[in-house]
Amino acid sequence: MTGTEYSARLGKSPDSAYAALFEDYCDYVYTIVYNKLRSTAAREDIEECVSDIFADIFLNYSANGSFAGDMKGYIGTVAKRRAINAYHRLTARAGHLYEAEDDYLAGVSSEADIEADSDAEETRTILLDKIAELGEPDSTIILQKFYYDRTSNEIAELLSMKASAVRMRAARALDKLRESLSAVGITL
Repeated sequence: MTGTEYSARLGKSPDSAYAALFEDYCDYVYTIVYNKLRSTAAREDIEECVSDIFADIFLNYSANGSFAGDMKGYIGTVAKRRAINAYHRLTARAGHLYEAEDDYLAGVSSEADIEADSDAEETRTILLDKIAELGEPDSTIILQKFYYDRTSNEIAELLSMKASAVRMRAARALDKLRESLSAVGITL
C-alpha cells in the first residue's frame, strides 16, 4: 500500500484504512519485533509492542499525507525503533546485558578452535590451487571423483571420454597431485 492509497482510504473511512494497513503489514511488523525481542520478551510483550507500533503509525502517519511512495520503509523504521526501545526497557527491568554484550560474551565462550579452522581453510585453498594446476581434464576428473563422489562412468559421460581413460587419467593426476602437495608439506 502506498502513502497515496492510504491517504485516500483514510479520507473515506479511517477504520477501513487502519484495517487495510494492519492486514498488509501485520506479518512484516511482527517479524521485526519478534527478531528483536525473542530472547528477552514474552509473547504478550511482543504482541503489545506490535499493537503500539500500529497505534503510533495510525496516529502519526496521517499528518504527513504528502508522501506517495511505499509505506514499508516508514513502517519498518517505526517497528525497528519501537522494538529496540522495548528491548532496552525489558532488559533494564530484568537486569540483562545489552544485546551487543551478550553476543560478545557468547563469542568468548565458544568451543570453536579458530586456529584449527584457519589451518583447515588454508589447506583447502592450497589443495584447490594444486588441483587447478593439473589442468584440464585432470582437475575436473579429480574434483568430480573425490569432491562430488562420481564414478568413472559418470565422469566419462560428462567429459565425453571412455571410463578406462578417466580411471587412467585420475590415477596419474592423483600421483602428480601427491608430489605437488608433498612439495609444500601436505600429505594425503
